[in-house]
Amino acid sequence: MTLLEPSRAADPARSARTADALVRARAGERLELDDATALLEVDGDDFDELCRLAASARDRGLADAGRPGIITYSRKVFVPLTTLCRDRCHYCVFVDTPGQLLKKNKPAYMSPAQVLQVVRQGAAMGCKEALLTLGDRPEQRWPEARARLDEHGFASTLDYVAHIARLITAETGMLVHLNPGVMSADELRMLRPTAPSMGMMLETTSRRLYEEPGQVHFGSPDKDPDVRLAVIEDAGRLRIPFTTGILVGIGETIRDRAESLIALRDAHERHGHVQEVIVQNFRAKPRTAMQDAADADLREYVAAVAVARLVMGPHARIQVPPNLSDATAFALLVGAGADDWGGVSPLTADHVNPERPWPHLDDLAARTAELGFTLRERLTAHSEYIGDAEEWLDPAMHAPVAALADPETGLARPSSPSLRSLAQGPDDAEQVPERAQRDEGPTPAHDVRRLAERAADDPATLDDAEWTALLEATGDDLDALTATADDVRRYTVGEAVTLVVNRNLTSSGFRAAPGDDPAEFDLDDARAVAADAADLGATEICVQGLIPADEDPAAYTDLVRALRVGAPGIHVHAYRPQDVWDLADRTGLGLDGALRSLREAGVDTVPGTGVKVLSERVRAAVAPGDLEIDRWVEGITAAHRAGFRSTSVLFYGHVETAAERIAHLRMLRGIQAQTGGFTEFVPIPLPGPAGGVPLVGGRAALDEHRAMVAVSRLLLSGSIAHVQIPWTRIGRPAAPVLLRSGGDDLGGTLLDGRVKPEAGIEHGLELPVADAARLVAPLFRPFRLRTTDYRRADGGDAR
Repeated sequence: MTLLEPSRAADPARSARTADALVRARAGERLELDDATALLEVDGDDFDELCRLAASARDRGLADAGRPGIITYSRKVFVPLTTLCRDRCHYCVFVDTPGQLLKKNKPAYMSPAQVLQVVRQGAAMGCKEALLTLGDRPEQRWPEARARLDEHGFASTLDYVAHIARLITAETGMLVHLNPGVMSADELRMLRPTAPSMGMMLETTSRRLYEEPGQVHFGSPDKDPDVRLAVIEDAGRLRIPFTTGILVGIGETIRDRAESLIALRDAHERHGHVQEVIVQNFRAKPRTAMQDAADADLREYVAAVAVARLVMGPHARIQVPPNLSDATAFALLVGAGADDWGGVSPLTADHVNPERPWPHLDDLAARTAELGFTLRERLTAHSEYIGDAEEWLDPAMHAPVAALADPETGLARPSSPSLRSLAQGPDDAEQVPERAQRDEGPTPAHDVRRLAERAADDPATLDDAEWTALLEATGDDLDALTATADDVRRYTVGEAVTLVVNRNLTSSGFRAAPGDDPAEFDLDDARAVAADAADLGATEICVQGLIPADEDPAAYTDLVRALRVGAPGIHVHAYRPQDVWDLADRTGLGLDGALRSLREAGVDTVPGTGVKVLSERVRAAVAPGDLEIDRWVEGITAAHRAGFRSTSVLFYGHVETAAERIAHLRMLRGIQAQTGGFTEFVPIPLPGPAGGVPLVGGRAALDEHRAMVAVSRLLLSGSIAHVQIPWTRIGRPAAPVLLRSGGDDLGGTLLDGRVKPEAGIEHGLELPVADAARLVAPLFRPFRLRTTDYRRADGGDAR
């Protein structure tokens, strides 16, 4: 696994140091600073041996721990309690100023209700860790933070952290991992009863980066290496399982990197409390002082992982965050001795690295298996510390941890009972209705504000009449509804607004021998369309529509192959359930066979379109030519089970009732619970002549859209992550309003291209990237390009 190596002139002294360090590493001896420095610089065959030694050490440690071949992760929710901070790190996009919060309509601190809305959804999805991350001591810089704390009776931000941590465990049974920055010994002692583990990255011991103007930590009092080392030391004395680590590529030298690892090893040797070391690679972020800096070099990063393993020893846990590396690098990182992926959330964004989505847990398990390991869930406190709870856990944490820990391994129970029922106790869970446990009493009829809060807390507790009341909200109630939905969006999927660069191609225009109609095309045209789209920067081509009955149905797959020839790397998003059924029926392949043939031809994902509302009454009235509802459901479910992910839609504003809209959303949520295949939901207003019918007489069209987007966000939260705003249907001016109502995505650019532009549905409507960025700018939210499946597009940060 040799990587591209930097060219270095022969240096006999350096070669001798490397050779000596490798000898000590082979013998399993304790490595010192000069050894670590030499090993961080190895290349060629020495680099390969370094990684082999680190992997071997990791394997010995796992065998000694009784879990050979196991790589762990923690299923978590990320709670950004406040984004105010007194520091000024040059690479950070997590923090806001009070002025920025005001422009975003964002509170200085998440309220207890907002926190519980997020963590309860996480608990329902099986998450066992609530990661509390926040800026350092914002009240010492910002009067607005001090005033908010005073208003609610908290002495400090850390006092509020303790309150929230206790609340989370009491209400949900989840375990809190505290990451609030620098803490004094007294503050660590105060927080210990609220969480089984805490953490703070050392980042680096480099004083130059802290003291020199222009460097990454200059002007950030909490990034003083001595201060951070003191926190780590105090945590050890107080017997707190502690997560820490280094940041690679922020301007530190190789020697700095080695000193940082040695410092962590020495602290652990004194106290035994460093439960894992994170080796994190720097990723440049837009709109920061370091936006033009290069990302951490991959060879240097892998070497740092390997050296961390050898310095810390075989029994250490070495974490590499999976969202900060391309999946192609996973083999290198695991091959360098990593044994933990850290926290991964099925619900919330990585608010510190919002441009880097978490991998899907099924994908992470599959990639881990490909590398010869089994993925297992752990708790926020590592098993070694759970196994010695009397020493390492405050008595207040013994019962909550024991409820979620496998008594044999100390990892997470393979299947835990409901976290909420754990928090209540079995008797309470049986006797007290769930709604009564959360609310002061019955919700008054049409109390939209309280209904919205309940929906944000747990969508399952609202009945159809209550969802209808939300859909029909007007005036101040509608404002409250959209604000609540936007909070749910903010604290789950995050602040980013995304867009995919794509082009449409309508497959119903295919002809083996095209005529004069500019919308018709053949396979040669398809190849040229794909090549042109890729040349214009598109990462996706979307294909849908029935192949004409007088054409060979093999055209479905031939067309995909032609696109692949024209643009080998492009993502093919192709064929609605109705199209797939047509291929299945006309060829005799059957549904599963048709899906296999499309996969073999090169289809990556499928559109979940071709349906207006999941109601036969509506279909008969508005779109009798659409696929029957049961066949649509069977088709999309089969596609998901065949490994295809898809979009989902609802066309509203015609003959449907509010109850039919709610039933549609519930059905999508039910399918998602079975398959997990939907990537996004798109609420689309149906145009005239049948469309444009308001649900509430006299309500403005924009308010109709706001209510639909907000209810979609709330009802689908914790199920379908992304809500797309169909700018082609509602118009560009309305898009920012709906992005404030719970939306987080603008769909696609819909490039016309220079080849056969009329062959794409909605041709003549384009949203160039620059226009989209200008549309989003007044929201003060980051704008980013994405792939079809909501991963980061290469080069996709709009700056």
